[in-house]
Amino acid sequence: QVQLVESGGGLVQAGGSLRLSCEASGRTFRSLAMGWFRQAPGKERAFVAGINWSGYNTYYADSVKGRFTISRDNAKNMVYLQMNSLNPEDTAVYYCAAEVSLGIRTTPAMYDYWGQGTQVTVSS
Repeated sequence: QVQLVESGGGLVQAGGSLRLSCEASGRTFRSLAMGWFRQAPGKERAFVAGINWSGYNTYYADSVKGRFTISRDNAKNMVYLQMNSLNPEDTAVYYCAAEVSLGIRTTPAMYDYWGQGTQVTVSS
């Protein structure tokens, strides 16, 4: 089992920045590929960014490429999502996800473990 706890969400004005954090426990963190997803009201959960076990490989949705950065600290069992140049379309509940995999996964069904989510609201 893997437990994931997100933090760092909140209300920010358009153009602002937020940094989301996710702490993992329960399994060797280095064995996990990690991802961030988001779900806006009335929409399906969507991939935002993913990172492989080492942190050397990352992948982003086109909508956030160049604005968001995913990173991980294997010594602290943490994964982060730095979000810059936020706009109202980024408003959603953001979820951290984990999967026992060497590679990056981009669809929700590929992840076995999920956090409870953290709300990000961007005002115009």
